[in-house]
Amino acid sequence: MNEMTLKLFAGNANPTLAREMADHLKISLGDCMVQRFRDGEVATYIDESVRGCDVYILQPTCPKVNDNLMELLVMIDAMRRSSARQITAVVPYYGYARQERKSKPRDPISAKLVANLITAAGADRIICMDLHAKAIEGFFDIPMEHLSAMPILANYYKKKQFNDDVVVVSPDIGGVIRARDLAGRLHCGIAIIDKRRPKPGEAEIMNIIGDIKDKACIMVDDIIDSAGTICLGADAILNRGAKEIHVCCTHALFSGPAVERLTHSKIKEVVVTNTIPQRSPAVLENEKFKILSVGSLLGEAIRSVNNNLSVSRLFE
Repeated sequence: MNEMTLKLFAGNANPTLAREMADHLKISLGDCMVQRFRDGEVATYIDESVRGCDVYILQPTCPKVNDNLMELLVMIDAMRRSSARQITAVVPYYGYARQERKSKPRDPISAKLVANLITAAGADRIICMDLHAKAIEGFFDIPMEHLSAMPILANYYKKKQFNDDVVVVSPDIGGVIRARDLAGRLHCGIAIIDKRRPKPGEAEIMNIIGDIKDKACIMVDDIIDSAGTICLGADAILNRGAKEIHVCCTHALFSGPAVERLTHSKIKEVVVTNTIPQRSPAVLENEKFKILSVGSLLGEAIRSVNNNLSVSRLFE
């Protein structure tokens, strides 16, 4: 691939992140408009030639999820019909990822449906970050680059100099691999919260596995949605003798009462990335929240793909 043919376009989901990526790549964002007809249909206008180019479309499918997903699909279709040589969907936050299996009879597997839609629209490759379930990688019949924000989060916490008094906590059994990754980068131990869900959206802490007494605990997750489970876990950790509790995640959905819950919780700091844009002053002007950028990481991943270099080297 030739860097001279690389073009980066962005939908309306996270234009600030797209500009950071363009700055890292030292290119200008592609000239396009994504608008709406009066009935709400997506209208895309590409104002420059993409014939023979390697096109990258930055569009996380965050809220409004369906609108942003449809924008992505229409943009991919427009690029394909404009004779782009190769189209890569850059989707740092992959919506519908929590519906990746049948947990009860007659459930849809919406994560697979979205994968089918992206492929059918004409994408040749997809770049994602910290998928809710790694099994989603297998839903695609096109190449997928699955990035991780753990190096960025680890570098931030290394500057905190917790020394030997820190432990990384997984909020559930399913997050152990993620917690182990972060703990390995921080050279510390891990603990696991054993919980059950009596019903969707509710959690009950059963036990905490690991030594957390008198430790600074970093609870790591991929998504914070309503923050109910995170706050419940933080209280349980502190009640069992932890010195302090920090929370970090890749994707900050912050739905409903999440920001209020986190603000009034005993959590010392909430560290998130900008895969999902934060526009609320309650987050941007609150010292409890810290937002780290993944723009350089995504930009470097694009450079690696475009130059046929290893992407895994970014996480070694």
